[in-house]
Amino acid sequence: MDPENTLTINGNILPFSPGETILDVAREHDIDIPTLCHLKDATPTGECRICVVEVEGARSLLTACTAPAGNGMVVYTESHKVVESRKMLLKLLLASGNHNCAARGSDDRDWTRFQLDVHADDSSPELCPTWGDCRLQDLAYRYQVTGEQFPRTDVPYPMETVNPFIVRDFSRCIKCGRCIQACCDVQVNNAISFGYRGADAKVVAAGDRPLKDSDCVFCGECVQACPVAALVEKDVRYHVRPWETKKVRTTCSYCGVGCQLYLHVKDGRVVKVTGVEDVAPNYGSLCVKGRFGFNFIASPDRLTTPLIKENGEFREASWDEALDKVAENFTRIKNDHGPDAFGVLTSARISNEENYIAQKFTRAVLKTNSVDHCARL
Repeated sequence: MDPENTLTINGNILPFSPGETILDVAREHDIDIPTLCHLKDATPTGECRICVVEVEGARSLLTACTAPAGNGMVVYTESHKVVESRKMLLKLLLASGNHNCAARGSDDRDWTRFQLDVHADDSSPELCPTWGDCRLQDLAYRYQVTGEQFPRTDVPYPMETVNPFIVRDFSRCIKCGRCIQACCDVQVNNAISFGYRGADAKVVAAGDRPLKDSDCVFCGECVQACPVAALVEKDVRYHVRPWETKKVRTTCSYCGVGCQLYLHVKDGRVVKVTGVEDVAPNYGSLCVKGRFGFNFIASPDRLTTPLIKENGEFREASWDEALDKVAENFTRIKNDHGPDAFGVLTSARISNEENYIAQKFTRAVLKTNSVDHCARL
């Protein structure tokens, strides 16, 4: 261990590399420092100040995500001053806007009894749509605080629901800036930024227009980055709770990049898609197709029975009859016109394995290389 590059966190002497922050060092050694605004691979801002730590000799608490690690530093991540600061910040955040996250209203009641009462009323839309999957709520539980100490600050901006994929609820925005960093630093779409000043600040698209009228490409990076309920997928809002689903990891089939994603499955149906973070090649990022193009899976318009056209009309047929007819006609066309009379178009709406079988059938059975892929959403 190089004595020139060590610091002490909560009594543990830890090495660090030049350029690392206190937060970097802590996370490398499984020491938890809570954050709200910090986004990996983006420039840290210290905007939320939840990650404050106490450093011996420092005049004030420092934000761990921006403070560089220094040799000989002695850091405390849960000292009395740190905890009190985090509690105050959380109270202010909970009082600003509509954060009905099962934390308000419990100061004068037994904490456990309050949580049980709220859980019993979870089906009510009065609760936050991301109840159970919100970093602000997690921290409110962790430090057992509510926003009732301060008057609630109402947000003057109405909810935006006019686009097909994302609900923007400004009353729940904590102005952490993670969505902006995700859009501008990670995806580099530059579709949103902070607008207005002071108490009137809000996240805006160019000209403060709805997302559907802006440069937004609906990749959903901002939704995955949002730590609260300010940005929620439209289809799952109030319809799906996180504990009702199981995550199944798979590879996106829309193109050849191989993006890794999680299918969130409820009652045998895919209800939501998120990117797998910290894994190549996409590291959590997805395009609009990968994130939102899954409703066709359970579409009532999908065919479930083979159809054969006779006299201009389709009739239902068995698989054996349909396959026999296809084989008969394929053989006739191949004998009369040769294999290059065929062209096979596969789909991004089927699995990678099915696409592989389709191209194998095209080349090995039909004896043609005329196979292509349609990635239409």
